[in-house]
Amino acid sequence: MADITPQMVSELRESTGVGIMDCKKALTEASGDLEKAREILRKKGMSKAAQKSGRVTTQGIIYSYIHGVGKLGVMMELNCETDFVARTEQFSQLAKEIAMQVAAANPLWIRREDVPPEFISKEKEIYRAQLLQEKKPENVIDKIIIGKLDKYFSEVCLLEQPHIRDSSGKTKVKDLIDKVVGQLGENITVRRFTRYTLGE
Repeated sequence: MADITPQMVSELRESTGVGIMDCKKALTEASGDLEKAREILRKKGMSKAAQKSGRVTTQGIIYSYIHGVGKLGVMMELNCETDFVARTEQFSQLAKEIAMQVAAANPLWIRREDVPPEFISKEKEIYRAQLLQEKKPENVIDKIIIGKLDKYFSEVCLLEQPHIRDSSGKTKVKDLIDKVVGQLGENITVRRFTRYTLGE
């Protein structure tokens, strides 16, 4: 069993807003894996972000980011619950991080629920044809397709993309938002974004 250090507990507490003892229990259950511990807390509904996710977000900011010499730009709307939070430095910094993510990683949708069903069906057909050609057994094809779709969503859905500043790939954009939700105490949602590339 992995040793649960105070630093690990502190990191989990900061990103979820959950109490120290619950964080320690989740880390013990996850054998020291921070990502699994976050999932355990979410499933138990203990994460502050999970508790606040249903609250209405009608305030926020329109944020614009221009990369380099002006050949790539992003405009996005980030929402929160109150004008007070919308004016905080943490909220503005989060907007900047997300806009930079959009510029660098070029997501097509915000979340997997936004992907049109007909598009998913088409992707499944393509994956199935590829797997049949590779002579994969019929009884494992559906499981492989689910894995391939999850990987695809992590590439094209903003909230599921690995954060560009985390070289390990473990921190997703949703985790970045959840951390700020825990710190500011309000629900935060990405409402929409547009990415502009010169000449396209």
